[in-house]
Amino acid sequence: MTKRLQWLVFLAALCALVAIYFFTQYQIDRYANRPLPVREVPEIRPEVSVKTVTPGRYQSRISAFGSTEAHYSINLSAQVAGQVEQISPQFESGFRLKKDQEMLRLENSDYRAAVAAAKQQVAEARLLYLQEERQGLQAQAEWLASGLEGDPDSDLVLRVPQLASAEASLANAEALLASAEKDLQQSLIRAPFDALVITRDVSPGSYLQTGTQVASLYSTDRVEVKVSLSDREWQSLPEPEMLKTGEWPVDLHAVEGDASWQGKVLRVEQHLDGTTRQRSLIVGVENPLDQQPVLYPGVFVEVSLGGSQMDELWQVPTSSLSQRGEIWYVTADMELAKFATSPVFSDERSIYINPPENLKATANQILLQPISSYIEGMAVAPIEAVDYE
Repeated sequence: MTKRLQWLVFLAALCALVAIYFFTQYQIDRYANRPLPVREVPEIRPEVSVKTVTPGRYQSRISAFGSTEAHYSINLSAQVAGQVEQISPQFESGFRLKKDQEMLRLENSDYRAAVAAAKQQVAEARLLYLQEERQGLQAQAEWLASGLEGDPDSDLVLRVPQLASAEASLANAEALLASAEKDLQQSLIRAPFDALVITRDVSPGSYLQTGTQVASLYSTDRVEVKVSLSDREWQSLPEPEMLKTGEWPVDLHAVEGDASWQGKVLRVEQHLDGTTRQRSLIVGVENPLDQQPVLYPGVFVEVSLGGSQMDELWQVPTSSLSQRGEIWYVTADMELAKFATSPVFSDERSIYINPPENLKATANQILLQPISSYIEGMAVAPIEAVDYE
């Protein structure tokens, strides 16, 4: 019994050890396979500066640069030869002349003599004509008194060719007189229009040949600025018919200084410039030398012209347009999205764009300064900019 009891105790101890082993292994496996606690990490959203924009109605504004030019400019030349006898005190550079105001006078004794000789020729030719006319009437009366029937065999009988010759001689003499009087008038050189004297190229005693330059003149009625515009700029302007009325106002600002003037559209050119391949708009300012401040020919100006009204545009800061020509905005899920665009027109601080159709119905937050590292779908925390300009 003792030995049997020992075996029973041994088996019981062995079973207990096996049970302890399996229980321990079970606990080890259970601990190893337990779910590990997950530490919650808060989502990091980078902050971005945004501005809320809504579609609106805006007037386009076109700005361009150009130089003022006189309406007329001329290098005035002598039409006849002669020595400068007298120069007007007003004929100096920087002075203004009225139309037909005397500038200088040439010695004209030869021209006065030519006029007198031409008048004599006219008088003699007129006398000859009257004599032939009288003789023709007398010849016709004698032919009728002769009782001969029909017309004479030759026009010489009635002195018809003689009268035609006398008439032609009178016409020639009158033409020579008109030419001589014109030469006499041109010996007195006058301003062809209201003008500003740019240069005086003669002096008292100078002898002028026909075609010798006398002066350079600019007209004072107005100055003009030729403004070349691109196709996109033309599309944002009013209809050509409205521009042609001459009532479309234009602002001009001096590039150097703060002077400004008010002008108007004068005309629209109907051809492309061979160099720029653009079409031009001509802007004018009336009586430029009477403006305050004075607007001189040759001033480099910025021309600002109001265009047509356009609907459903976004007014966007210039910094919002990326280098790739894209606008970034924040979606309703606070994620980044973008679209490509190009400005319809612009001004000093803003650009005006056409947003996609799906964004026109509501207000949208656009990024003020997008950077190249942004990707679509990126979660962000928008911060509205205050008083951003």
